[in-house]
Amino acid sequence: MNTKNRFLEHYKSGFMPWVHKKPDFNLVEMVGNWPIKPCRALEVGCGTGTDALWLAKKRFDVTAVDVSDIPINIAKDHAIKAKQSINFMVKDFLSEDIPGSPFDFVFDRGYFHSYRSAIKRKQVVRAIAARLNKDGLWLSLIGSCDSPPRDSGPPMRSVKEIANAVESLFEVKLIKTSLFGTNQENPANIWVCLFKKRN
Repeated sequence: MNTKNRFLEHYKSGFMPWVHKKPDFNLVEMVGNWPIKPCRALEVGCGTGTDALWLAKKRFDVTAVDVSDIPINIAKDHAIKAKQSINFMVKDFLSEDIPGSPFDFVFDRGYFHSYRSAIKRKQVVRAIAARLNKDGLWLSLIGSCDSPPRDSGPPMRSVKEIANAVESLFEVKLIKTSLFGTNQENPANIWVCLFKKRN
C-alpha cells in the first residue's frame, strides 16, 4: 500500500496517533529562537491543524494541506472556533498544484519521513523546493533512528538518509535531536531539521 492510501485508511479507521492538542514545542522554539518571522507559510500533512493554527496566531499567512478530508474538516472547525483565517485544503502534495505557491516557509511534522523509499523522499524534497521562494526555509520534524529499537511509532530515518535527499536542493542549516511534541506518554525521538533553499 502506498503512503497516500495508508494515511487515508488510517483516517477512515480513526487511527491518528500523531494528533496533538498543543502546538509542537519544536515548532514554537524554532520560530521563536531562529527566528522565523511571520510570512507566507505552507504546512504539509497538517492533520487536524494544531500547528497551522498556532502559526496563524503568530501572524503567519497560512495554507495547510492534507490528503484526507477527515482531518481537514476537523481543522476547519478548529479555525472557526479560534477565529483564525487559514486556507485548509485537501490535496495530494506530490501530485496536485498548491494554490498560493511559492511560499517563504514550509513546515512538516512527519510528512517527509513517512515515505519509505529514497526515491520518494527525493520527490518530496523536489516538491517542497518547487513551492518555496528564493532563500525559503523548510522546517521538518523527522523520526530518528538514533534511538532504541521499537515496534511502533513514526518511521525512523538516519542523518545520512536525510542529507542524501535534501543536499542537492537545500542548505542544511540545523539538525538537532529532540522529541516529538505530543500527548503521548513516551514521545518518539526525532531530528529537528531546518533547511534553506539553494539559489
